[in-house]
Amino acid sequence: MKKIIGLLIMLAWVAGAQAQKVKDKQYVDKLCGCFEVEFKYAETFSPDEEYKYHKRERIVAGAELAFPIETSKKKIVMQHLLIISDSMIVKHWREDWTYEDPVIWKFEGDNVWTKTPLKPAEVKGKWTQAVWEVSDAPRYFGASNWVEQDGKIVWQNTTDAPLPRREYTKRSDYNILRRTNRLVIDGDKGYVHEQDNKKILRKDGQEQLLAEEKGLNTYVRKPDSECEAGKAYWEKTKDYWNSVRKVWDEYLATHDKVSLKSKVDGKVMYEYLFAMAKDYSTGSLKPDDAQKNLHDLLQKFVL
Repeated sequence: MKKIIGLLIMLAWVAGAQAQKVKDKQYVDKLCGCFEVEFKYAETFSPDEEYKYHKRERIVAGAELAFPIETSKKKIVMQHLLIISDSMIVKHWREDWTYEDPVIWKFEGDNVWTKTPLKPAEVKGKWTQAVWEVSDAPRYFGASNWVEQDGKIVWQNTTDAPLPRREYTKRSDYNILRRTNRLVIDGDKGYVHEQDNKKILRKDGQEQLLAEEKGLNTYVRKPDSECEAGKAYWEKTKDYWNSVRKVWDEYLATHDKVSLKSKVDGKVMYEYLFAMAKDYSTGSLKPDDAQKNLHDLLQKFVL
């Protein structure tokens, strides 16, 4: 009888976990769609009384299309496209959502990531968000549960990340952005990405807090028809960007560490990739040549 009761309890637990996974995946699906986006940032505190606070930033980015390019019961690969105008589409960041992912790439600072296995207990019932650069290079990773709170759906995690483009193009006084990312889904209206960030200088094993920052990124859902230009761009270039991801996947599968140069011959990686994407979309770059060029480009950037 005890064995039967134990088996029933185990089956009930498995059924409950499966139901929760399916429910959570529906939350991730709500991050897809056509959105009006706006980004706001403000430094709020520094332990250094002499610190000069940087100006507040407000970025109205226009429309952003986020859509699944791979999907399964335990994983959703979601691509973002920034739609500046019908004729100007920018391949933006990518996020992978994986249920109970046993491995993350931990950011160590100064363009270095290490492959880090996680214990089953650390990811049990959790979804990992893996965020990738516009070049599909690693950016930051974090795992957490989706929870219902005050009628909204919330996912929150704290993790180390490299400086965002809005910062690394202007300053070099810190090298770690310790991000607390909070995603708050408001039904079908869209979602808010709240950030409580710490700007940290890590050197010789020591950390110094430079400043804290508040971020508020809003994603307000729009009719899908307003993102048609993004869909058209992806149809022309999706095979090329699939090849970029494949080259990265092959490298990550065979290495435990990623160390990247910031620039090669005065250009960052995405500048080369965007130029190749344009040639691919016009037919001047053939698929076989693109694959070889992508392998060669990655080898130039890795240390």
